[in-house]
Amino acid sequence: MKIQVVGPGCWRCQATEKNVFSACAELGLDADITHVHDVRQAVALGVRLTPAVVVDGKIVVSGRVPTVAELKSLLTRAK
Repeated sequence: MKIQVVGPGCWRCQATEKNVFSACAELGLDADITHVHDVRQAVALGVRLTPAVVVDGKIVVSGRVPTVAELKSLLTRAK
């Protein structure tokens, strides 16, 4: 599973990234997690609002910081 956290690196983006790592750890997921800082790459992914979480090329959260519980639910469905 490939997970991309998209955003410039603000506190909201950092919180989102932390929650993604926590959700994956709690689920025991061995995911490839990266942070996309480049605006052009974010636009190419279809992201218009940050922070965003992209799972295997699909935007699952955009414009807000998802909770760990929400991410666990999303990631379980995406498996």
